[in-house]
Amino acid sequence: MSLLDTLASSLGKSSPEGGGGPSSLIAAALEFVNSQPGGLNGLIQRFQEHGAGDIVSSWIGTGENKPISPDTLNNVLGSDTVGALAQKAGVSGDQLSGMLAAVLPNVVDRATPNGEVPAEGQLDLAGVLGSLGGLAGLFGKSEGDKTA
Repeated sequence: MSLLDTLASSLGKSSPEGGGGPSSLIAAALEFVNSQPGGLNGLIQRFQEHGAGDIVSSWIGTGENKPISPDTLNNVLGSDTVGALAQKAGVSGDQLSGMLAAVLPNVVDRATPNGEVPAEGQLDLAGVLGSLGGLAGLFGKSEGDKTA
């Protein structure tokens, strides 16, 4: 089972009210970034303070995004933060770390076109969700759907 399949499966189980699935996770990631003191700039600082500045810089830059492990993400964000977000999402901390590790690089990448952080560090929900439409579509594909 691929990471996307795992993520899609977890999302399906974590939204009993029939929530927006991947779009909800992306929106939650954006909300999380925007809620940081300093927005994306504050999150970048947290990554740098925890030895992962090169990873987040790759997401902002115009080159390839470096992956982040759930453990590294948990270290950067802190177990209290991960636990609170997991509780809000209705999943375990490990599941949430895995989901964010899969989604956050793409969210930050799409929110920083041309390698530039938005002026006040706040990410535009509608713009990022629109640019990630293809990514969200991957989560919703069934095994029988072979269209690109």
